[in-house]
Amino acid sequence: MREQFVWKEEYNIGVDIIDEEHKRLFESINNLFLLTEKKRGLLGNMNDKRACRKALDFFKEHAIQHFADEEEYMASIHYEGLEQHKRIHKGFRENTLPALGQELERTGYSPEAVEHFLGVCAGWLIGHTTIEDQAITGKMGSLLGNLTDGEELEVIKRVITQLAYNMFCVKVKMLSTGYNGERFGKGIYYRLVYGTEQGEKPREVFLAFEEKLLYDAVGGGEKNQAGKLRTSLLHTARYTLQRFSSRMMSSVWPETDWVLREESLLTYEQFQKIFKEEQPIASLLFDTGEGYFSCCILTPLPFLESLGTPIKAENAMEEVIHYVQVREERERQAPKKKILVVDDSATMRQGMENLLKEDYVVSVAESGVAALRAVTLDKPDLILLDYDMPVCNGRQTLEMLRSDTSSADMPVIFLTSRDDAESVKGVLSLGVSGYMLKTLKPAVIKARIDDFFTKKS
Repeated sequence: MREQFVWKEEYNIGVDIIDEEHKRLFESINNLFLLTEKKRGLLGNMNDKRACRKALDFFKEHAIQHFADEEEYMASIHYEGLEQHKRIHKGFRENTLPALGQELERTGYSPEAVEHFLGVCAGWLIGHTTIEDQAITGKMGSLLGNLTDGEELEVIKRVITQLAYNMFCVKVKMLSTGYNGERFGKGIYYRLVYGTEQGEKPREVFLAFEEKLLYDAVGGGEKNQAGKLRTSLLHTARYTLQRFSSRMMSSVWPETDWVLREESLLTYEQFQKIFKEEQPIASLLFDTGEGYFSCCILTPLPFLESLGTPIKAENAMEEVIHYVQVREERERQAPKKKILVVDDSATMRQGMENLLKEDYVVSVAESGVAALRAVTLDKPDLILLDYDMPVCNGRQTLEMLRSDTSSADMPVIFLTSRDDAESVKGVLSLGVSGYMLKTLKPAVIKARIDDFFTKKS
């Protein structure tokens, strides 16, 4: 099954001259993928390399001409965003394309470099088409509403909801405005850091999404026959999401000239770290119908270390290849059981995570409400549930879990500080798999959890 990027009718902005050109650019990218769909040694002879070089050069010339035609159209309708559009085109034409061209020459047009080139071009085109080009017709601005300066979170919510709808071409449903980094599915985590020339405080944007969104929504790409994530598709996601986040930043804070300073791909553990150390300005979770998507924005604290390896023009190809290889290596390992620890004490959550993380995939939740969200996003094999929590205690949380058919039979072990006979009897009557005293030694707690899974298997 070859790599491809499918033109969707939703990408049309309603301007024939622009829509037809976008379709032709998509077709060019798909034709170029034909050169890399065979074995990795496909570009082994000079004829193949010449053909590849000629095709890529044609695509670059075609894209540059399209920029000129698009700018001419915007000038003819007196589009107020023309200068911003020109700057975006210029950045791609004078920075991105030359850097990719140098990499192709340096690597002798290797399959990896060709995939990098095509992935970046596809991602930039998809992102630019669904985000910036949609604004030409006025579709974006009219949906932001009349909001006052004091409604920053409302602005963020509306902007992200609209941009997510444009990007995924489906109606997105906001699930939470207080997403706390709960794991969902097979996630990819992307970090972007924005700064200004005027000395404004930087902003970090974290975008998390399920891998299947890449195949089902972002670009219409398909998995290859081995079912592996292609590096070209990950490059496509990077550049699509760059257009998404840049548009979001300029819409939420229109008076500030934001510049992308740094980007990196993260592991889930690195992504989750931000919720333990910083307080996001906004942290939104969406259901696209094809998978979950989250956007978190924060002002980073100056003393915190950078997350992930910064991706630059000179290391982008190698860094993405490494990221995919690490994911594949994890997938080859025997799957670990998933445990959700629910406790209002940060000390208890961290202690249990440290105790169990070597042998289990551990997620944490600080409340009953957060636990329900975590269970919905990524069903655990066992829940360790604190009995005495404020607002929504362990009993109430369990009742809500049991009321949902998807979690009605999910194993739950209560964590409690009560060791009197009456309390123990009351806990066991709730239909749980057991209980454990928090005062037990860590080694005993670990042994009992191990024993639970051994007996279950």
